[in-house]
Amino acid sequence: MKNILFICSQNKLRSPTAEQLYSDTPGLEVSSAGLNNDAEVAVTPELLEWSERIFVMERNHRSRLTKKFKSHLQGKRITVLDIPDDYDFMDEVLLMILEQKLTPMIGRPNTETQS
Repeated sequence: MKNILFICSQNKLRSPTAEQLYSDTPGLEVSSAGLNNDAEVAVTPELLEWSERIFVMERNHRSRLTKKFKSHLQGKRITVLDIPDDYDFMDEVLLMILEQKLTPMIGRPNTETQS
Protein backbone atom coordinates (compact mmCIF):
# COMPACT_ATOMS: atom_id res chain seq x y z
CA MET A 1 0.00 0.00 0.00
CA LYS A 2 1.39 3.38 -1.01
CA ASN A 3 0.38 6.47 1.02
CA ILE A 4 -0.34 9.48 -1.21
CA LEU A 5 -1.00 13.03 0.04
CA PHE A 6 -2.55 15.73 -2.16
CA ILE A 7 -2.07 19.35 -1.06
CA CYS A 8 -3.62 22.66 -2.15
CA SER A 9 -4.40 25.89 -0.30
CA GLN A 10 -7.71 25.37 1.47
CA ASN A 11 -8.40 21.67 0.94
CA LYS A 12 -11.81 22.52 -0.49
CA LEU A 13 -11.54 21.98 -4.26
CA ARG A 14 -8.42 20.57 -5.95
CA SER A 15 -6.82 18.30 -3.36
CA PRO A 16 -10.12 16.79 -2.12
CA THR A 17 -11.04 16.13 -5.77
CA ALA A 18 -7.75 14.26 -6.26
CA GLU A 19 -8.35 12.34 -3.02
CA GLN A 20 -11.87 11.39 -4.13
CA LEU A 21 -10.66 10.39 -7.60
CA TYR A 22 -8.07 7.96 -6.19
CA SER A 23 -9.93 6.88 -3.03
CA ASP A 24 -10.93 3.43 -4.34
CA THR A 25 -7.72 2.67 -6.22
CA PRO A 26 -6.17 -0.66 -5.20
CA GLY A 27 -2.70 -0.33 -3.71
CA LEU A 28 -3.14 3.32 -2.75
CA GLU A 29 -4.12 4.97 0.50
CA VAL A 30 -4.90 8.64 -0.19
CA SER A 31 -5.50 11.76 1.84
CA SER A 32 -5.61 15.51 1.22
CA ALA A 33 -4.85 18.68 3.15
CA GLY A 34 -4.42 22.41 2.75
CA LEU A 35 -1.66 24.83 3.63
CA ASN A 36 -3.82 27.79 4.68
CA ASN A 37 -4.76 28.33 8.31
CA ASP A 38 -8.45 28.10 7.35
CA ALA A 39 -8.04 24.84 5.41
CA GLU A 40 -10.74 22.18 5.86
CA VAL A 41 -7.98 19.73 6.85
CA ALA A 42 -4.65 21.39 7.56
CA VAL A 43 -1.28 19.88 6.71
CA THR A 44 0.30 18.38 9.84
CA PRO A 45 3.66 16.79 10.57
CA GLU A 46 1.81 13.49 11.13
CA LEU A 47 0.23 13.59 7.66
CA LEU A 48 3.61 14.35 6.10
CA GLU A 49 5.27 11.49 7.95
CA TRP A 50 2.43 9.14 6.91
CA SER A 51 2.83 10.01 3.23
CA GLU A 52 5.25 8.32 0.88
CA ARG A 53 4.51 10.65 -2.02
CA ILE A 54 3.24 14.24 -1.92
CA PHE A 55 1.53 16.04 -4.77
CA VAL A 56 1.02 19.81 -4.57
CA MET A 57 -1.14 21.76 -6.99
CA GLU A 58 1.12 24.80 -7.49
CA ARG A 59 4.80 25.73 -7.18
CA ASN A 60 4.05 28.12 -4.34
CA HIS A 61 2.55 25.21 -2.39
CA ARG A 62 5.87 23.38 -2.57
CA SER A 63 7.70 26.53 -1.39
CA ARG A 64 5.28 27.10 1.49
CA LEU A 65 5.37 23.42 2.47
CA THR A 66 9.15 23.34 2.49
CA LYS A 67 9.39 26.57 4.47
CA LYS A 68 6.88 25.48 7.13
CA PHE A 69 7.66 21.74 7.41
CA LYS A 70 11.26 21.31 6.21
CA SER A 71 12.26 18.93 9.01
CA HIS A 72 9.30 16.62 8.21
CA LEU A 73 10.07 16.35 4.50
CA GLN A 74 13.38 14.49 4.63
CA GLY A 75 13.37 11.85 1.91
CA LYS A 76 9.89 12.81 0.70
CA ARG A 77 9.19 13.17 -2.99
CA ILE A 78 7.16 16.31 -3.70
CA THR A 79 5.69 16.72 -7.18
CA VAL A 80 4.15 19.95 -8.47
CA LEU A 81 1.13 19.27 -10.67
CA ASP A 82 0.81 22.87 -11.97
CA ILE A 83 -2.98 22.96 -11.62
CA PRO A 84 -4.31 26.49 -11.01
CA ASP A 85 -7.19 27.27 -8.66
CA ASP A 86 -9.70 27.53 -11.50
CA TYR A 87 -11.94 24.53 -10.83
CA ASP A 88 -14.83 23.51 -8.60
CA PHE A 89 -14.85 20.34 -6.51
CA MET A 90 -15.18 17.29 -8.80
CA ASP A 91 -15.19 19.50 -11.92
CA GLU A 92 -15.07 17.23 -15.01
CA VAL A 93 -12.13 19.17 -16.50
CA LEU A 94 -10.22 18.99 -13.20
CA LEU A 95 -10.82 15.23 -13.02
CA MET A 96 -9.50 14.82 -16.55
CA ILE A 97 -6.38 16.93 -15.82
CA LEU A 98 -5.67 15.07 -12.58
CA GLU A 99 -6.00 11.68 -14.23
CA GLN A 100 -3.81 12.75 -17.16
CA LYS A 101 -1.05 14.08 -14.89
CA LEU A 102 -1.18 11.42 -12.17
CA THR A 103 -1.61 8.21 -14.21
CA PRO A 104 2.06 8.03 -15.31
CA MET A 105 3.18 8.45 -11.67
CA ILE A 106 0.68 6.47 -9.57
CA GLY A 107 -1.50 4.64 -12.09
CA ARG A 108 -5.06 5.01 -13.25
CA PRO A 109 -7.73 5.72 -10.67
CA ASN A 110 -10.40 3.10 -10.04
CA THR A 111 -13.37 5.03 -11.40
CA GLU A 112 -15.83 2.16 -11.60
CA THR A 113 -19.01 3.11 -9.81
CA GLN A 114 -20.33 0.61 -7.36
CA SER A 115 -24.03 -0.26 -7.44
